[in-house]
Amino acid sequence: MSQLLDSNTIRSQFPILNREVNGRPLIYFDNAASSQKPQVVIDAISSYYSTINSNVHRGVHHLSQEATEAMESARKTIQLHLNAEEVEEVIFTKGTTDGINLISSGFSQILGPEDEVVVSALEHHSNIVPWQLLCEKTGATLRVIEMNDRGELLMSSAQEVINSKTSVVAVNQVSNALGTINPIAEIASLAHSVGACMVVDGAQAVPHMAVDVCEIDADFYVFSGHKICGPTGIGILYGKREWLEKLPPYQGGGEMIKTVSFEGTTYADIPFKFEAGTPNIEGAICLGTAVDYLNSIGLDKIHAYEDSLLAYATEKAKSFDGFRIIGEAEKKASVLSFIIEGIHPYDIGVLLDKMGVAVRTGHHCTQPIMQFFNIPGTIRASFAFYNTQEEIDQFFEALEKAVSMLR
Repeated sequence: MSQLLDSNTIRSQFPILNREVNGRPLIYFDNAASSQKPQVVIDAISSYYSTINSNVHRGVHHLSQEATEAMESARKTIQLHLNAEEVEEVIFTKGTTDGINLISSGFSQILGPEDEVVVSALEHHSNIVPWQLLCEKTGATLRVIEMNDRGELLMSSAQEVINSKTSVVAVNQVSNALGTINPIAEIASLAHSVGACMVVDGAQAVPHMAVDVCEIDADFYVFSGHKICGPTGIGILYGKREWLEKLPPYQGGGEMIKTVSFEGTTYADIPFKFEAGTPNIEGAICLGTAVDYLNSIGLDKIHAYEDSLLAYATEKAKSFDGFRIIGEAEKKASVLSFIIEGIHPYDIGVLLDKMGVAVRTGHHCTQPIMQFFNIPGTIRASFAFYNTQEEIDQFFEALEKAVSMLR
């Protein structure tokens, strides 16, 4: 593993990893919920407010022009990172949930009772509830791609539910609860074969692997900045120009207009058509910084290193009494979701925290998955490129102590 990444150097770039929790060195295994921030991103936040803080796009003074240039440079960074064809196809949002709601809101004026929307059994609530609201409003029908006991989507089910009535297919690239990597390009091909729009939730994919929206052939792709070492409250919606121009605005206000009179309004061109009001300028700029940071390490190296961490943890789990992995897909990102037979996940999570280990417990905003496995929730250890094998060893030692206390 030392040949993949210099973990000592990388860990030194994350100040929070030096702190203690309950008198123990912090072991942060809650990366699927939110990542930690490197010093370069923290410095970029401070630098923005210290040097160029100003509103963007409409100001003629120097600070406004500098802030505008920095924000639009970040948009270009994201375009290149996703391999989008045009920089105008990159929309700044509040995050993944906001992006999905933007899309579903637009489709509420397009769909009718004869249409169907397809999601998968592996979705986060944020890629279920907005589509349910859309169906309630339009009379459209929601259909689901089923999964197997390993937590893998069944392509036979996808082929059945994606049909001539399908207007939208919305599927995540990586499951936040199980770590399953879905065959997203194959599903997109199915969607396009019947003329449907393909929406991809990339919140759990972008932190762990290189993403090419053209290769996937996604019509929309959304993700959150706080999961890729960036600030909270900022995210990205990529959309093909043809779809962005077809959808109506999500919100009304300043910035998203071309002309306004009491008789009527005309809207700005994309991307500004979907960016009403003063944007999260600092967030957008520092998201660009975070993407540059990840690219300086290399997404291929990050993916390989995190795969090695997952493999190491999975192997150790095999010899742990009562340890049941939930989600054993052949292709997984760095999530180890599990239960210990006879013990509630919450109880284990509380005791692990007392020993400085941060994990997530519960249903992870994926209640349909938990219902499928007939469990109340799981303990989820999710790894990032700044974690180490030594931390995994310490995690299992802490887990053994917690289980012995509860049993």
